[in-house]
Amino acid sequence: MKRVPLAIAAAVAAVLALTSCSGGAGATQASDGAAANAPDDLNIGNFLDVTSWDPSLADIGFDGPYLSAVYDTLVALDKDGKPVPSLATKWTVSGDDKTIDFDLRTDATFSDGGKVDADAVVKSLEYLKAGARSGEAYTNVSAITAKDDHTVEVALTQRDDTILYLMGLGRSYIMSPKAIAAGTLGKDPIGSGPYVLDGSKSVAGSEYRFTKVKDHWDAKAYPFSNLAIFPIQDATARHNAMLSGQINLEYGDVANQAQADQQGWNTADRVSGWAGLVITDHTGAKSKPLGSVEVRQALNYAFDGAAVLKAVGNGAGVATNQVFPDGGDVNDPSLNKTYAYDVAKAKELLAKAGYADGFSISMPMSPVFEMWKPSAEQALTAIGVKVTWDNMQMPDYQTNAPNYPMFISFLAMDGNDVATVQRQVTSKQWFNPNPDYASNTVLAPLVKKVQESKGADQTAAIKELDKALVDQAWWSVWYQAKNTFYSVQGIKVQPIVGMMFPTLRYITKG
Repeated sequence: MKRVPLAIAAAVAAVLALTSCSGGAGATQASDGAAANAPDDLNIGNFLDVTSWDPSLADIGFDGPYLSAVYDTLVALDKDGKPVPSLATKWTVSGDDKTIDFDLRTDATFSDGGKVDADAVVKSLEYLKAGARSGEAYTNVSAITAKDDHTVEVALTQRDDTILYLMGLGRSYIMSPKAIAAGTLGKDPIGSGPYVLDGSKSVAGSEYRFTKVKDHWDAKAYPFSNLAIFPIQDATARHNAMLSGQINLEYGDVANQAQADQQGWNTADRVSGWAGLVITDHTGAKSKPLGSVEVRQALNYAFDGAAVLKAVGNGAGVATNQVFPDGGDVNDPSLNKTYAYDVAKAKELLAKAGYADGFSISMPMSPVFEMWKPSAEQALTAIGVKVTWDNMQMPDYQTNAPNYPMFISFLAMDGNDVATVQRQVTSKQWFNPNPDYASNTVLAPLVKKVQESKGADQTAAIKELDKALVDQAWWSVWYQAKNTFYSVQGIKVQPIVGMMFPTLRYITKG
């Protein structure tokens, strides 16, 4: 099979992501000398253009560098996906888990001169709550109020284990109240961030240049005096821009690793999303065979995940059966042996389920997913599953694919384990419009256990659920793909699970 650069998989993630931290980053470590000689300018070669400068409409995927330049978040994340202070110096969760009080710092100012105070934060959070994309973080929020000038209370309808994570992931950017009222954020972003967009030197869709804010409250976290971001979707063009010195940090293609090493660049990578078959019908309502756990297990045995990863992703990832990020607290490497490639075993399970001669099924196909089609056809044909492919363009795929009993996809992962349970299993998503886990007598009680537990008990419950999801063959996961970043000496990148491109706080000198 022709190798397709990982950047294409990134395009899939950008389009089909969850509106997306576990595991360690594989990264070269720069020396102290490199940090001392680090460039003063940061010129980023991003993969996609900014979705919107309005945080309520922006995507999390590749929008991070753009939005984090001009806005501060109320809550941030550390490298492992744990919420940490930003504009909020601390927060307190009530004993009944129904309210969160945020204490605000008092030295932040919007670029239009306005003060970042409780009223401004309330207006921003209310705006985000109503946002088409940002609202996902605030589904359980009933009220947002200013208790005093530097304290904001968020009232919840029920306990919410993911709100702080989602806020830190990119759903708590604080905006100027004047800009919100004027409705101009989409073209003229006004925040309290470390940089200000320089419209006179920027060209929409081509390059964005920023001016550093003097005396920003968190200046040490943003050490570069000048910032420019170039959206360059073509991997070759982006890499050539890196070679020529136009950019000094790029969203990389693993195919260029040898050349990156020759150039003495730093490399950082981390898993970002999973590729495989999304099964929407676990009850057999749309396709009777899929209602059988033996049939779903047979589908898993039919695929050689490592071979698919090598063929499509040039080996940049981890062959696994799990949706919890590799290297994280929940992911269990031993489970990856559950469905070792075994066509004979797959056929045996199909026969046990009453499908010795296989079965027929229709699946959608789009040019974006053609890279995986040969592997899927080979694996399914080998066990007697006859597929009729319904061809459609990408815009129609996301709308129509969930109506099929199963389909090929690439889904972004989350760095928060509870968010993984919520987004991948229990809540309605574009790829899972009718979650049916409650009808599964094995999974339903385990999900309830996760939702009712806390702390170490909750982590243990999620591990138990992870094993059950693998045993129940809830998906046919082939592998988790890595995102790769190349940077010149002196620039250090920390990839974050959940962000296709990390925000600026994770790009430092070093």
